[in-house]
Amino acid sequence: MAEVSSLRRLAARIRLNATRMVAIQGFGYLGQALSSAEIFAVLFDGGVMRPRRDRFVLSPGHYVIGLYAVAAELGLIDQNELVRYGQDGALLEAIGTERTPFVDLVCGSLGQGLSGAIGFALAARLAGEDHRTFAFISDGELEEGQTWEAAMFAAHHHLDRLTVVLDANNSQVDGPVTSVTTLEPLVAKWRDFGWHVAEVDGHDVAALSRAFTEPADPDKPRIVIARTNILGNMRAIPRTADGHFLKLDPALRQAIENEIEAALA
Repeated sequence: MAEVSSLRRLAARIRLNATRMVAIQGFGYLGQALSSAEIFAVLFDGGVMRPRRDRFVLSPGHYVIGLYAVAAELGLIDQNELVRYGQDGALLEAIGTERTPFVDLVCGSLGQGLSGAIGFALAARLAGEDHRTFAFISDGELEEGQTWEAAMFAAHHHLDRLTVVLDANNSQVDGPVTSVTTLEPLVAKWRDFGWHVAEVDGHDVAALSRAFTEPADPDKPRIVIARTNILGNMRAIPRTADGHFLKLDPALRQAIENEIEAALA
């Protein structure tokens, strides 16, 4: 596993890459990268997942910005591709599709990712393959009934080589998740659905690493509920900003970059 300091630096680089990508258009899904930076750092460089061997599903397609940002840092995609993010004909689309490189599935409509991941996990078992399946999901899509049907199925079939990470940042397009549909208590619900559950600060790379690697209950799928902040706890961003789809003028971009670069110094 990478050192904690190295994972923190990688998370900062993810945020910096994402800020520069959103600055191309002046608006976009920066908040999703800010909230998930540590998650992607630990998943892809923390000894948790084996890129290009284990299966990876990204359920909310607009989170793909964080995926691109970490992939560029780890040499999984060409760093030069980031400068064309979201432009017509670019390899890196603003919302992931079936063209998204190096991942196994990126979903369109929210709530579908866990079902796809279960398909990969069950297929691996039937084929006798040793790879694991990881799925990244968001709290807003837990409002979709399909997610809970999939959760029941995974527990019923004892898919213990399936790991889900939930970015619980209380943000969706219509406002805070808590203002739209009550989801809590998430830990109790997933546990009652038959899952091994860990709840952590999603900006704490050490806590995330432990949650992904601690011994799990036998024969149960695992979920890591990562409590995060949609603005990544960035002091440079006003608390009143719309974290779901952030407008990034030159002054705000510079303030964010200065804060990140100071952390990297």
